[in-house]
Amino acid sequence: MNEEVVTKAEEQAERTVDVVNIERVMELIPHRYPMLMIDRVIDLVVGESATGVKNVSINEPQFQGHFPNHPIMPGVLIIEAMAQTSAVLVVETLGKEFEGKLVYFMGIDRARFRKPVTPGDVMMVHVEKEQRRSAVWKFRSVVKVDGKTVADANYSAMIMDH
Repeated sequence: MNEEVVTKAEEQAERTVDVVNIERVMELIPHRYPMLMIDRVIDLVVGESATGVKNVSINEPQFQGHFPNHPIMPGVLIIEAMAQTSAVLVVETLGKEFEGKLVYFMGIDRARFRKPVTPGDVMMVHVEKEQRRSAVWKFRSVVKVDGKTVADANYSAMIMDH
């Protein structure tokens, strides 16, 4: 076999994307305001890892009631930011024919919330693929603010049509 021949999977594993801007994020996943929980994705290594960026703003609707005098980003929305970052990684890995498909949670394990996230914070949502079997993907995610871990979780998801 010729050593110069590289499989499609090997080509994808080597491909990196510096920045996925908000317009591209919205092409890749179907989420929209107020449920779009990432502003961009950086350092995406196709088939392997990505980092989502979420600029937390007091103007977001969840802060009207969680908690009005002490606004804290709900843990479930931090988990959603993890999922959306993973979905961008999955769709960018699988290619154009998968754009706009849904990536559904199947399970969440060992989710931990270590420090509150508040308006003004910038969440860096680091996701790494642990395993892939057909349409099922498993991830490990760590969310950091100012370099300090605020949340982490392991989870699995499946890509499906609407």
